[in-house]
Amino acid sequence: MKKLIALLLAALMVLSMAACGGKTEKTAETTAAAETTAAAETTTTGAASGDTTAAAETTAAASADSDVANIKGKGTLVVGITDFAPMDYKDDSGKWIGFDADMAAKVAEKLGVKCQFVEIDWDNKIMELNSKNIDVVWNGMTLTDEVTNSMACTNAYCNNAQVVVVPSDKADQYKDAASVKSLNFAVEAGSAGESAAKDAGYKVNSVASQADALMEVASGTSDAAIIDLLMAGAMIGKGTSYPNLTHTAELTTEKYGVGCRKGSDLAEYINGVFKDSYADGSMQETAKTYGVQDALIAQ
Repeated sequence: MKKLIALLLAALMVLSMAACGGKTEKTAETTAAAETTAAAETTTTGAASGDTTAAAETTAAASADSDVANIKGKGTLVVGITDFAPMDYKDDSGKWIGFDADMAAKVAEKLGVKCQFVEIDWDNKIMELNSKNIDVVWNGMTLTDEVTNSMACTNAYCNNAQVVVVPSDKADQYKDAASVKSLNFAVEAGSAGESAAKDAGYKVNSVASQADALMEVASGTSDAAIIDLLMAGAMIGKGTSYPNLTHTAELTTEKYGVGCRKGSDLAEYINGVFKDSYADGSMQETAKTYGVQDALIAQ
C-alpha cells in the first residue's frame, strides 16, 4: 500500500514538472516574440524617422539652392544697376525709375517682396553677383560672351547698338567707323562700348559710367564717346541735358538681357514674368513710357 502511494506521488510530481516546463517554454517564446516585435518596431520607427530627416534635408538643400526661395525668405530683391537712362535713373524725388527699374519692380511684386536698387561699379558686376551683394544685374546689359558664360541670363528683351557720340558741329566729319579712328573715346569701364572700342583699336579713356562718358565729350576732355543707342536716344540732342551732342556711326548691334547667378532659378522666373507681361500688354506700355517700344523684343 505504501509503495502504491509512493508511486502515485512520484507520478504527480513528474506531471507537475512537465506542466511547469511547458509554461516556462511558452513564457520564453512569448518574451522572445515580444522582443522581436519591439526590435522590428524600433527599426521601423528609426527608418521612418530617417526618411523624414532625409526628406527635410533634401527640402532644405533645395531651398538653399533656390534664389527664388531665398529672395522670398529675406523679403527683398536686390537689383544691381548704374545711372543709365532710360533704363535706370532717378526722378526728381530720388526714386529709381526707367524701363528696367519698372520691370524689376514688377518682378519683385510677383515674388511678394520689396525691390531694392543698389548702384554698382559696372566693371565688377560679375563679382557683385557671385558674392551675393546683389541678386540680379538689371541695367541694359548687353548679352556678350563674357556675360552669358558667367551668368544665368534671361531671354533677350531689347535690341540695342553701340554708337559714336560727338559734338553736333563735328558730326559731318565722323559718319562711319573708319572716320573716327583718330579720336580719343570716353567709354564706360566693363561695357559693350569699351569692348567695341578696343576691338576696333580706338584710343580709350575708361570712366565709371556712360553718363560720365557723355560729360567727358561735353566738356571737351574726350573727342567722342561710345554709348548704348537707347541711352543716346534719351540723353542727347534737342530737349535733353546734352542738346549739342549727337550720335553718328553705329559700331555694333546687340541685345539686352538680365543676369542672375550661374545656375540660378531666378532667370527662368523672370522669363515667366516677361512672357505674362508681354501677353497682357503691360510690358509694351512700360516701354512706351520710356521711349524704348521700338527696341522691345517679343516674349
